[in-house]
Amino acid sequence: MRILSVKDIRRLIQQYGLQPFLNALTERMANDFSRWNDFKKSPRHATHYENGVLELMPCSDQTYYSFKYINGHPGNVALGLPSIVSVGMLVEVATGMPVLISEMGIMTALRTAAATALGTRHLARRESHRVGIIGCGAQAEFQLLAIANELPIDRVNYLDIDAGAMTKFSANLKHQDWSMHQARDMDDLLADIDLLVTATAARKRAVLFQTEQISPGMHIHAIGGDCPGKTELPPDLISKATVVVEYLPQTRHEGEMQNSPTDIKVVELHQLINGEHPGRTSAEEITLFDAVGFALEDFSGIMLLHELAQKYEIGESIDMLAIPPDPKDLYGFLFN
Repeated sequence: MRILSVKDIRRLIQQYGLQPFLNALTERMANDFSRWNDFKKSPRHATHYENGVLELMPCSDQTYYSFKYINGHPGNVALGLPSIVSVGMLVEVATGMPVLISEMGIMTALRTAAATALGTRHLARRESHRVGIIGCGAQAEFQLLAIANELPIDRVNYLDIDAGAMTKFSANLKHQDWSMHQARDMDDLLADIDLLVTATAARKRAVLFQTEQISPGMHIHAIGGDCPGKTELPPDLISKATVVVEYLPQTRHEGEMQNSPTDIKVVELHQLINGEHPGRTSAEEITLFDAVGFALEDFSGIMLLHELAQKYEIGESIDMLAIPPDPKDLYGFLFN
């Protein structure tokens, strides 16, 4: 079984290139969503605590089964710890044998960004080039780089309640081709943008702006509302937008859909990718991708890691599984 440490993930992405890796992940994810009915799917298995959540996210086709352990503890940042850490495993369905264990914290950010790229591809106006982002934390840079694979960005407006996060965000992206504008307030951030990403971490029912501040034709990609009781958008916006989700049985309880009537019409991402729904139908239409993160996206990510780790001979193969010469003699294997 191969183990990919955080050192291995960093080496792999630096060797492959971040933008090409994001693009490869986006295309793999698009292909996996296109074969939606091949997968065994379920909402994430979440255990909630006062200070955070612990989750398992399983998904499989007929060849491989994957699952990811991930947490969500916004208060960790004050302790000098990431708010999210993650580990994933890939297993052969035919034998049940694990073939890969990998760090997945970095990959969670990358697969979240790849999903944003798919939403942008199918829902944003093709002439879009001005992006706004609310929340400049660990996800932010990846979001912009993934969007840049789909659209020619020329300006980014950004805003965060944490001045240090904005400084970090601006410094990390200073060599990109687009201009960076630190917004004074929400009106300034939303002025003249085509696409908005909301990526805040506060675990509460927040309202970041009002519906009347949203311009006709804007595409909104909301990723911060990702657990029960955590939202970012005004409830009345949902009924005025074309809403796309990853997997409705999960999003209904986690994303912005928590604030919507149960009979509201929504579209799942696989329907856009397979041409079963047109996505955007007019230049004036407001589109919303209520993205909470779904296990199929992690399946795509860990499969890509599995293939590239073998290709580039990255990671360590270790004897982590008890496989005795005689499968029925585990006792003898232990003592001989």
